[in-house]
Amino acid sequence: MAAEISYAQTEEQLQQALDIRHDVFVVEQQVPAEIEIDDYDVISADVHHALLHVDGQPVGTGRLVYYADDTAKMQRIAVLKSYRSFGYGRVLLLAMEERARELGLAYSVLDAQCQAQAFYEKLGYEVISAEPFYDAGILHVRMRKSL
Repeated sequence: MAAEISYAQTEEQLQQALDIRHDVFVVEQQVPAEIEIDDYDVISADVHHALLHVDGQPVGTGRLVYYADDTAKMQRIAVLKSYRSFGYGRVLLLAMEERARELGLAYSVLDAQCQAQAFYEKLGYEVISAEPFYDAGILHVRMRKSL
């Protein structure tokens, strides 16, 4: 199954990303819907919503926002459950890192759910938080990578 990455340019594409996030975070992980959507969930030059398509179907998403002058923050990275363990999360994150480099950014940070920490470590991320912290009721660690 071939994967394609695009970036949301229309409200319909943004809604596809939000639908994936709803399935993963709200339904599957029971994150309250009212805290899953925020001010970055818009079409804007300051936020980049990635969509991963497999055979034309949107199955993964992530968003890139500016964190500091030289740093991107990768957020809301999600792949539908039935598409996990095929390497699509890796493809998605590597594409987002490439977009960050294209934007002239030198670093990437993200807040990883502790259960996904090893996944991010395999992609070169290192834990920079002193200890795990809760976000939306789920333990996370902050991680960083040089791009």
